[in-house]
Parts: sequence; structure tokens; C-alpha cells
Amino acid sequence: MSFSQSRICKGCWEQMRIPVPLRGPASIPFRAFGIRPSRMNPNTCTICELMFTRVMKARKITVDVSVLFADLRGYTTLSQSYSADAVSSLLDDFYDECATAIWEFDGLLNKTVGDAIMAIFNFPIPHQNHAERAVLAAREIQRRCQLRRERHLAEGAGLGESELGVGIGIDSGEASFGEFGRSHRDLTAIGTVVNTAARAQSAAEAGRILVTRAVCERAKNQTAESEGREYRLKGFDKPVELYAI
Repeated sequence: MSFSQSRICKGCWEQMRIPVPLRGPASIPFRAFGIRPSRMNPNTCTICELMFTRVMKARKITVDVSVLFADLRGYTTLSQSYSADAVSSLLDDFYDECATAIWEFDGLLNKTVGDAIMAIFNFPIPHQNHAERAVLAAREIQRRCQLRRERHLAEGAGLGESELGVGIGIDSGEASFGEFGRSHRDLTAIGTVVNTAARAQSAAEAGRILVTRAVCERAKNQTAESEGREYRLKGFDKPVELYAI
């Protein structure tokens, strides 16, 4: 599968059956009103998520999603050893590779925070197999980042064995999606599924993907041979079973 640009907003079409043009001459009048491809996914528009919550007459909605967190390992160490421009370039590479992998599978690159990203699958572009898509996106992130790392090593960047590896965590379940905050509003998802995915990412070693039982059950074709073990995750009273895939 490869990322291709849609001529209409997939989010508006799938959620509301409204064909909002994103590209071509038909999109020009819409751009005059600030409607353009979203930075979170260029196949959705800048307002489709908010439009959907308004159609539903709610500021927040409950959605079934898969949430993916990915973190660039070794970034803090590198920032102390290399120039700001060099480190910034590495981070740009990481963001670019994550974005392309996520968009290939219709995910939303919801946040970039320091050396980590958060992605959401199944909203605003719905897919029954969203857990499988999240797993495939995670594997594509690992593949792309490994190729980038090999390129940097070949160029004599002087990276260590674990530096620029990526740790990824995924969970599936219900989350609240919408605008949160008062003085500063943030369009995102919150809930236990988000927290679990974030903690699973923290537990994942460089080059590994850790997923929850919920993801395994929903994406059996991608996780059939994985074995689970219990992890002590920050903020959770009981151990959480995670599967390395």
C-alpha cells in the first residue's frame, strides 16, 4: 500500500457524505473560507473533525479507535553531542517517516511532542480493521526509520547501536474525541486507551512494537505468533499484558 492524495476530504465524505474538495479548481472557493488539507492527514480537511462534532450536537464524541505512540530513542543524548541543526534534521526525518506511514493507512497524526508522536486510527476516516491498520503503520514506521538510520550510519553520522531506534505502543478501545481545554483548546483523544498506548510505548525497547490484548484480538492476522507478558506500567495498579510483534 502506498500513500495517495485524495481529491475530496475522506473524513467529511465517510462521516457526513459531503464531498468537500481538497485539490483542483473546485477546492479554490473552499480555501477562501479556510478549508484546506489538514496537517494531521492531508486526505482530511482542516475542519471535518469539528464539523462532525457539531453535526452530532456535541463538543466531544465517543469513538472506537486504535491509538499509536512512537518515540525516537536516543534523541536526548544526541542533542547533547550534535549541533542544533543536525539534531533538528534528524527529528524532521522521524516526523516525516512517521507521517507517511500513518497516512498510508488512513491514520491521523494527532500530535508531535518533542521526540514522540501520537496517531489515531478509525477517526475521522473509519475502517473496521483499524487495529490492523495501526499495526501495519507501526511496522512501516520501523522499516522507514531503520532505512533512515542505515543511511545516516553510511554517511558517518557516528550513531550508537541503539540511537535513533523507535519504540512503539498501540492500544484499541473507546476514547473521547473532541476539543479539550478552555483558554487553549486542543483537538485530540483522551481516555484509558490513550494512556495505555503511551505507557506501552515507554516500555518498548528501540526497534520494538508492544500492543495490548485488545489489539491482538482485533488484528489476529498480524499478531498470531506473538507472545504476551506482564509489564508494570506507570499509573496502572495492576500489571498490563503486552505483546511484542
